[in-house]
Amino acid sequence: MAYVNAFIVGGLICVIGQLLMDGTKLTSAHVLVIFVTAGVMLTAIGLYEPIVEFGGAGATIPLPGFGYSLAKGTFKGVQQNGFLGAFTGGIEGTAAGISAAIVFGYIMAILFNPKTKP
Repeated sequence: MAYVNAFIVGGLICVIGQLLMDGTKLTSAHVLVIFVTAGVMLTAIGLYEPIVEFGGAGATIPLPGFGYSLAKGTFKGVQQNGFLGAFTGGIEGTAAGISAAIVFGYIMAILFNPKTKP
């Protein structure tokens, strides 16, 4: 059932993003910022945690999940380091994911020859 829940939550997030791009003049970059910001705000008011508990990876992998990780890291940083943790906690909370994206992106750039689209 966990796979079905992840599919439902992840699919709904994607549907919302597609509707925003099709129904408005928002670009994919705008939707990216909206989703990450929404993930942070929903986490801050306590609404994203139940979505994560229900949807698992369907809620943590998409862009709102990145905002969720930023917010959770910031909360933890503030608890551990006080005011300074507000600035360092989000970075610490997402460092592994960002590092993995950089490393795997670099490996793909070495293995494959990128081509520009005509």
